[in-house]
Amino acid sequence: MQGKKDYQEKLFARFQLSERVPRDNFYRKLKGVLDLDFLYPLTKGYYGQSGQKSIDPVVFFKLCLVGYLENIISDRKLMEHCSMRLDILFFIGYDIDEELPWHSTISRTRQLFPEAVFEETFTKVLAMCVEKGMVSGHTQAIDSAPVKANASMDTLELKVPEEELESHLRKVRHISAMDRERPHRKSKGDRSDKGQRGIAANKKELDAIKGRNKKWARDQDQRPGAGNKGSKYTSNKTHYSPTDPDARISVKPGKARKLNYLSQLSVDTAHHVITDIRAYHADGKDNQQLPDIIDRLKKRLWKQGLVWENCVADTGYSSGKNYAMLEQRNLKSFIPPHGTYKGGPTGFEYIETQDHYVCPQGEIIPFRKVFLDSRTKTRKKSYRASSKICKGCPLRSSCLGKVNEKQFSVTYYREEYERNIQRVESPQGRYMKGKRQSTVEPVFGSLTQFMGLRKINTIGLGQANKCMHLAAIAYNLKKYLKFEGKRVKSGAGQLALSTLLKNALIFLFGPFEKDIRPNLQC
Repeated sequence: MQGKKDYQEKLFARFQLSERVPRDNFYRKLKGVLDLDFLYPLTKGYYGQSGQKSIDPVVFFKLCLVGYLENIISDRKLMEHCSMRLDILFFIGYDIDEELPWHSTISRTRQLFPEAVFEETFTKVLAMCVEKGMVSGHTQAIDSAPVKANASMDTLELKVPEEELESHLRKVRHISAMDRERPHRKSKGDRSDKGQRGIAANKKELDAIKGRNKKWARDQDQRPGAGNKGSKYTSNKTHYSPTDPDARISVKPGKARKLNYLSQLSVDTAHHVITDIRAYHADGKDNQQLPDIIDRLKKRLWKQGLVWENCVADTGYSSGKNYAMLEQRNLKSFIPPHGTYKGGPTGFEYIETQDHYVCPQGEIIPFRKVFLDSRTKTRKKSYRASSKICKGCPLRSSCLGKVNEKQFSVTYYREEYERNIQRVESPQGRYMKGKRQSTVEPVFGSLTQFMGLRKINTIGLGQANKCMHLAAIAYNLKKYLKFEGKRVKSGAGQLALSTLLKNALIFLFGPFEKDIRPNLQC
């Protein structure tokens, strides 16, 4: 017999939200394991003693986590989504007849709490993963990726030097119709400071920008697509965003220029748990940011009782200074050097004990001095032979060119480079390369495509850092609920007591590190 459902609302009904949420529901499980009560004393100082009660800090953080778990970056859409989901209402502790907070309350509370609160919450969740045996600690893979900022390229404005703008434009680029006109989309307000609006680049850097423009700037006004702001060459040295001054122009090969932030991510290789994440300016280089990452990550792992041994990263983090820094912190680096690195001129043999080179004709090229390269700002060692040595040499024309004596410079950190190359080219190094590619890159893909990091929905570097920490917390919690297994045997608890004491002493007595640590080995 065919049935027909007639719906009629009841005036009174008995309803319990907990009975409607299945036992195996994700948010029901998450509610049972996630304890955020530490937030009450942590955030108490940011509220007044009188007035209307604000949103519960635990509810705020849970709502933010739901946004990243559901891949929702809009606060307005997040509240609409939560109101339609019984399991989310149960997770945040709201009944079906309770009114949810306004979306603007979420935005204001995110601005109210400092970055330290979000970082402390991330550390607490990481401690949960460590306690469950998901983090080994000994090998960390580090990588970076641009994340789109909440600002448009159409609002870019030119930085103004002290001289007249038109005179400056003649030096830097050909004046196009787009420069004479206003930006395509005028920003509502200029949040930048005087330092951001002014030219900070030197003449040499500006000349380099001028050279790039000469390739195609002559016909910029007539060229198809010239009306598009993205077709015009832009640089952080000559342009800034008034909407979000902390956002920087960056580009990847084959991609359009965009205003981005740079996300630096560290992942434990045991079970792909995120151990550190932070937002940086997108125009910075990975090798410049590595020391800050190492100091922060090493301290966090040490507090969790974990001993870090291997640092795995790609070529972008390569520099002699970084190799030396990692060795000083008793870490083995598996970072491939740049392709331009050479331990000296081709065909010359380096004699380490005497610190000199021997040319193909058997003549000695002695060490002269250490100097700072004015272009790269890196330390180098200068080697130079007397002109008398090269007189009458059969290789003189091909070896010296127009100069009268053989002279060249080599990086100051040659020994650190060579030790790192030996590790990278070893069987363990090849294994580490595959481990990095299969660890940190999939994590970045999950964050950007499925966990709300495809775009930062806030303004400013500090706010972007909060968003990245929330996305990492959501990712780790998802891994936490899915993880099943015993404590890993490769953790700090399985290391020898002497190793643990040695690293503790290095952490506590950094200035005396060279006296207490053994000789480094590759």
